Parts: sequence; C-alpha cells; structure tokens
Amino acid sequence: MLIEYIIPDGEGRVKLLKILKQDLKLSTRLINRLKHQSGILVNGVPCRTIDPVKPGDKISIRLLETAGGGLVPEDLGLDVLYEDDWFLAVNKPAGIAIHPSSNHPSGTLANAVQFYYLKNGLDIKVRPVNRLDRGTSGVALFAKHSHAQDRIIGLMNQNLVYKEYWGVVEGHFSPESGTIDLPIQRKPGSIIERQVHPLGEKSITHYKTLHSFKTCSLVQFVLETGRTHQIRVHCKACGHPLLGDWLYSDKTTSLIDRQALHSRALRFEHPGSGNPIEITAPVPEDFNALLEQEMNMQ
Repeated sequence: MLIEYIIPDGEGRVKLLKILKQDLKLSTRLINRLKHQSGILVNGVPCRTIDPVKPGDKISIRLLETAGGGLVPEDLGLDVLYEDDWFLAVNKPAGIAIHPSSNHPSGTLANAVQFYYLKNGLDIKVRPVNRLDRGTSGVALFAKHSHAQDRIIGLMNQNLVYKEYWGVVEGHFSPESGTIDLPIQRKPGSIIERQVHPLGEKSITHYKTLHSFKTCSLVQFVLETGRTHQIRVHCKACGHPLLGDWLYSDKTTSLIDRQALHSRALRFEHPGSGNPIEITAPVPEDFNALLEQEMNMQ
C-alpha cells in the first residue's frame, strides 16, 4: 500500500516528523515500524524523521504488511458494498461470525475476506472495524492497513462515525423517539451476556420508531457508543427486546430465526481523501419477510 502527500504552500520548512504526525496523523508505533522498513520517502528517497522538508515535497509512505499466519482463506462469497485502498465494506449475512473463535474456527467473514484479498493480489492482514454479532446482518467494515484502522477507530472514539441500525422490537416505544443512556457491563457468570448496571461503561443509543405494527415496531437505532450487544441490552432494559433475540428475550417467534437487527449504514469523513463516505446495506430477505408479515397482520 502507498500513501502519498504533497506538502502544501504555507507550511514552511519543518521536520518530517511533524508532517507525519500532524498532517498524515500516523501513530508513533507505525512511524517507528516504517523507519525500520525504510518505508518513509521524500521525493522518492528514504529519509529520516528528523530531516527537514518544505512545501512541494512529496511524502510517500510504503505500508509493507502481510497477511501473516493463522487465518485460512475460504471462498465463501462476498457481497462487496465499498472498496478502496483504505477500506473494504461487505454486506454481512446473518448467521456468520465476523472472526474465528474457539467455537467457530472457520467459515467466518474474516476467512472469506482473506480469500478475497489473496484472489485480488493483496497479501494483507484482515482488520475488522465494527464487529457485528453472529445473528446481525448488514454493513461490516474492514481496514486494509494499520494506519486506516488507527484513523477510523480514532473517528469512532470521537463519535464522528454515524452507525445506523434497523431493528424490530416487541411492543412500542413511548415516546416514539429518544435516547437510551444506560451503562452496560458483562453479566457475572457469563462470557457473552451483558446487562445494564450502574458500574458499567457509559452506553448511549438514540432511537426513532419508523413504523408501528400491531404487536411490534420497526425502529431505527443510531449508536453514540459501541458496547458489546449495546442495542440488544438497551432494548431489553426498556422492555422492548428485539424479536428473535434468544439471549435477551423470553419470547419465541417463528417469524425470524435470529435477532431482528440489521446494520444499515455507516457514514464518515474518509481519513485519506477527506470526502464524506456513506455505505448502506439493503435489508435482507428474512428481515423483509418479517416486515411484510407484520404489515399483513394489521
């Protein structure tokens, strides 16, 4: 991967390190690694970070990264929503895990992304950005190099990434829109379940009812924070768990065989170009079938 930057007029004569940190926003960890790899060039020549640079100089960053071992590439098929030299976004189907674990060592989205990279001549590491639950569908974002990962996580930490989900919940929220501000922590005795607790991490979810059916509602959720199971836990705490959520609802349904939650959109300012990027994923068939059936029951 190659990142190029021309120092603009008015910058003055400064040390290369200042440009790397302030203009390109490279982390100290990445800068140190690039120095050992001779991956920092000025006008095509490797340079030290203490060397002076001036307006008009072209800074080139060669990101020499490899896939590494441990992740088996698998041809599982991908629905690509967006791709450039920084990011890959795919439409994750429900029922597939993002990354291998002891319970799911293969057949994950990461295995499929690794195959896709290698097929397209990219020997790079798979770097998931937003980790959707196995039963959640929709936009899944991957960074193509460590700098892209650092930058997008930085935007997320500043709440500069718009994360929108659609969910179908039991009953009807009152009021129909608002903000859920309830801290979340891991439930004692469980490795996966979370709960609302005063000692938990700050967790904020904004919601808006899009359509009310007879016994359930289609709701838009926008995350301000990104805790594990945040929407699922907040919905349960409000008395309106997601339909089909085996972990956070006592009710069973034949309308959908997973939690009715879909990662519909991500929107952010691209850290490389500065242009606004919006990535959306169409509502999947099982989710649409649920909505149609509820519509017919009215």
